[in-house]
Amino acid sequence: MESSLFSTFAPLLRDLSQDALLAEIETPEKLLLASDNFRGRRIDVAYSAFDFVNKNADVVIVGVTPGRQQMRNALLEAQRCLKSGMSEMEAMKAAKVFASFSGPMRSNLVAMLDAVGVARTLGLSSTASLWNTDANRVHFTSALRYPVFVDGGNYSGAPSMLSVPVLQSQLKRWFTAEMITLPNAVFIPLGPNVAEAIETVAGDVGLSTNRILSGLPHPSGANAERIAFFLGRKRREELSSKVSPERLLAARQALDAKIASWV
Repeated sequence: MESSLFSTFAPLLRDLSQDALLAEIETPEKLLLASDNFRGRRIDVAYSAFDFVNKNADVVIVGVTPGRQQMRNALLEAQRCLKSGMSEMEAMKAAKVFASFSGPMRSNLVAMLDAVGVARTLGLSSTASLWNTDANRVHFTSALRYPVFVDGGNYSGAPSMLSVPVLQSQLKRWFTAEMITLPNAVFIPLGPNVAEAIETVAGDVGLSTNRILSGLPHPSGANAERIAFFLGRKRREELSSKVSPERLLAARQALDAKIASWV
């Protein structure tokens, strides 16, 4: 089974100028992997350098799909590495670590992982070190490995990846291969849509859902209110009607129980 597209796109990354690559990122043509229409909405899947899989990881952090900012960061880093003479494997690994959950999402994610005890369980002072000195302990990935755009904007989980044929195909093709490659790791999905998707894949490959630590809100800045409540930084009476505190509390309780079992 094919496990990576990096070698396919490495020659393109070496040949393109930075300006041409930036234009491709904004409107993928040469980087376009798949495209379809679903209920009147255009769904595009584009390539970015998120191929590397850390097979020795203890923990796997799973987002929905890379957004355009992460796509840009990964491709520019991969291009820089390739043009500097690095091997494809070195460039692929460097791009993945550099761009995974980059931007404001990273600080939110670190705060939540530390709060629920992931750092303590791994013997770390903070999960922030998973992006540098302890990168060997973690695998960063997405249910949909390659960036997905809906009508040109970042895909955030709707429509469900399990209901859109082109997205379901991407999920089964790439995430199934990753899960099989990581038989001893625990998986931390970010958000309920991701949890549902990877639990479906786990059922397909015979992986116990006890190793899927569901319950974290997605670390996107758009989810700031839920994150603040989850972290105890915002009181229940201060929440807007958009937030269901009982659902978050139940998710936190279930997550705490699974982490205790993991320990």
